Amino acid sequence: MARRLNVLIGTFLEQEHVEMIASCDGSIDVLYAPELLPVPRFACDHAGVPRELTAAEQGVWESLLARADVSFDFDWQSPAELPRRSPNLRWVQATSAGIGGFMRDTGLDHAPLVATTAAGIHALPLAEFALAGALYFAKGFPALRTWQREHRWERYTTTLLAGRRVTVVGLGGIGREVVSLFKALRTVITAVVRSDAEPYANGMSRVDFRHLDDVLPTTDVLVLCCPLTPETRGLVGPRQLAKLPRHAVLINVARGGVVDESALVDALTAGELGGACLDVFTAEPLPVDSPLWDMENVIVSPHSASTVATENAALTELFVDNLRRYLLGAPLRNVYRPERGY
Repeated sequence: MARRLNVLIGTFLEQEHVEMIASCDGSIDVLYAPELLPVPRFACDHAGVPRELTAAEQGVWESLLARADVSFDFDWQSPAELPRRSPNLRWVQATSAGIGGFMRDTGLDHAPLVATTAAGIHALPLAEFALAGALYFAKGFPALRTWQREHRWERYTTTLLAGRRVTVVGLGGIGREVVSLFKALRTVITAVVRSDAEPYANGMSRVDFRHLDDVLPTTDVLVLCCPLTPETRGLVGPRQLAKLPRHAVLINVARGGVVDESALVDALTAGELGGACLDVFTAEPLPVDSPLWDMENVIVSPHSASTVATENAALTELFVDNLRRYLLGAPLRNVYRPERGY
C-alpha cells in the first residue's frame, strides 16, 4: 500500500478551507491543530500572536512537524530549523509572494526543500492600492482634507491622471496588474525589468534596471513592485530621487529595502517630491518617531494593502492546485528560485 501524504497546515485557516485541502485527493492526511498556532489579529492574518505552548502542546506540535511531507506555510516557531524538525518535509507553500529575504535570513535558501510563493494572489489588491495612491495626489486630496478640516470652500483646478507618465519597476504578477489598471486610465507606461524578463506586450516601453535613471526625469508616478533582491536593495536612493520631477509621486508596494527611506524623508521634507504612498517600510512596524507619520504628502499603510477578506480562499485554491500537481509529479506554480531571490 502506497504511503499517504501528510500535509501540515502551519497557519490559521477557516474550516471550509481546511476541508477543501483534505478533499482534494484521497491519498492525503491533513495535520491541523489551530489551537497550537498563532492567534490571528484580523482576517487572513498569517503572522498572528504567538501562543505560549505547554510542554504537552509543544510535544504535539513537534510531532506534527516531524510527520509533515508538505506544509502550508512555514514553522511559526523556528523556521530556520525546519530541515531538522521536519526531516520528511519536501515542499512548503508560502502565504507571501516576497519570501527572498526570509529564505536568506533563515538559511532555507540552501535547504533540500522546494518552496512555492503566493505570487499573483496579492497582485490585484496591491495594484488597486497603487492606483488609489496615484489618484489621491492627482486629484489633490491632501489639500481637500485640509480644507475640509478648516471648513474652507475654495474652487480650484484639478489634474488628470490620464496622460501622466507612469514608471512601473518590476513586471511580475503585481507589476502586470499595475500596468493593466493604469493603462485603463490612459497613462503612458514604461516598465523597468530585468534584461531576461519574459516578454509582455501591453503597449508600453521597456527598459532594463540598469537604465532606471534614464527614465526618472520624465516620470510623474513611480510604482515599485519588484522583489527585494541584492539587485534591487537600495534601488531608489538619493540620486534617483533627485532625478524625479518635483511633482512626482512615489508608490511602494514592493519592500521597504528597495528605497533609501532616509533619502525619501529628506526629499519629501525639502519639497523635492510631490508625495509618497507607502505600504512597506525599512523597519516594520514603522517607528513611532518616523517623520513619515506626520507628513501631509505621505500615505502610510501598515503593510496591509495586499490583505483582503478573500485571501485565504485564493491561497487555498493555489495550494490545492499545487498539491494536485505535486501528486502527479507535474511542475509546481511559483517555485522560488534562490539564485534570483524570488
